[in-house]
Amino acid sequence: MSTGDRDIAAALLRSHGQTYAEEAGIRLRDTPQPLYRLVVLACLLSARIRASIAADTARSLAEAGMKDPRRMAGATWQQRVDALGKGGYRRYDERTATQLGDGAQLLLDRYRGDVRRMREEADGDPGRLRKLLQEIPGLGPTGADIFLREVQGVWPEVYPSFGGKAGEGAERLGLPRDPGALARLVKREQAPAFAAALVRAALDKEIADDVRKTAREGD
Repeated sequence: MSTGDRDIAAALLRSHGQTYAEEAGIRLRDTPQPLYRLVVLACLLSARIRASIAADTARSLAEAGMKDPRRMAGATWQQRVDALGKGGYRRYDERTATQLGDGAQLLLDRYRGDVRRMREEADGDPGRLRKLLQEIPGLGPTGADIFLREVQGVWPEVYPSFGGKAGEGAERLGLPRDPGALARLVKREQAPAFAAALVRAALDKEIADDVRKTAREGD
């Protein structure tokens, strides 16, 4: 691994090293409520909508009391629509309100409302976990990638997780796409933030250009 690659990774972390969970006000731990809020955030981020709006909407849902599957399922469809709209998530609010209700009910029925039981069912197999995640309405392959990228700091069996979009960001920065190679560029505890920063670089060419310039100037 070249020193230049490490310089780029360090510059990227300094400028954009915040997880999407942190942006949404989620203090991620291996406990039911923050894990469920991450599921909701991953669903919201899966749509073609700005990440900042998805993060604001995740906060709005939590502020409206929908922090766990029981309260999400117990809210009316209109209450979910209103909370989505308050966060700015208007383009997909009606469909997403339905999906969030259905997803919450699935988690209650299959896992008694605890996402950790899904982890137990996967039995340490990241591929199996990915499939189980995609059974949640609104959480397709993109949403599963998002969840795994963010949760790798508390569920070590899914480390390293970067996903396709982070790989695109790595390529734009001239870094390797291989998850293992990317993981070696940063400390293990930095992997979730690094993955999120790579996604931001994939979504915004200016970020990638600025980071590469900063890394070169630091040589």
